Amino acid sequence: MNTVKIVGRSALAAVLLVLAGCNAAPEAKPEATLAPEQTQVSPSPTASPTASPTASPTASPTASPLPSEPAESQQPQASAAPEEGMPPTAEEAATTVLKALKAGNMETIASWAHPDKGVRFSPYAYVDTATDLVFTRDKLKGLMKDPKPYVWREFAGSGEIMKLTFAEYFKRFVYDADFLNDAKTALNKGLGQGTTLNNINEVYPKDKYDFVEYHIAGVDPANKGMDWRSLRLVFEKIGEDHALVGIVHDQWTP
Repeated sequence: MNTVKIVGRSALAAVLLVLAGCNAAPEAKPEATLAPEQTQVSPSPTASPTASPTASPTASPTASPLPSEPAESQQPQASAAPEEGMPPTAEEAATTVLKALKAGNMETIASWAHPDKGVRFSPYAYVDTATDLVFTRDKLKGLMKDPKPYVWREFAGSGEIMKLTFAEYFKRFVYDADFLNDAKTALNKGLGQGTTLNNINEVYPKDKYDFVEYHIAGVDPANKGMDWRSLRLVFEKIGEDHALVGIVHDQWTP
């Protein structure tokens, strides 16, 4: 009986040892997991030096050309200014001539004058092609200082001979009011109408000429409109360009 108990205990002890061995085997697995951690730590110092030099030189050359491309495309836009020397419209030409008349600048007037026909001066609305005086470019330049009296026409109402120097005529029948600042403006349309016949469209047909009228309804309110003034600048159409051919003055007449 004692022998059987001893053998049974020995067998039980052997089973316990086998179980203990089985329990100890999984404990070795965590040690194997340390190996990957060691391999991950060791490459990190080597990877960081290689990555930083390669990234910085590659990024800088690629990024620098990109901003320069828009700058090149903007250069043509900046240089695209309005073209100079384009033919002026009738209104633009008239404004330039009117400013020159206000300043008494006959050099500028001469530069706008028709190269062949010159400029005709009409003191009233009716343009008299037989008697109204015409001056060439060269003559216009020195007219303001010309002491010679010219016979222009007859004064409306009195019938007296209009014998004046150009400077005297200019003050009475060209720029005798502030047309530049006070006048209403119209293209190819009459604004002032008195008792004198206006034949501007007959002498200067619309298909070949443009005129710009500057009209002041009254200079002095006390005169109740009986001192109105108009100045018509007539331009011949030369292609798209304009040349000054007529300065027609108009006013209230008895």
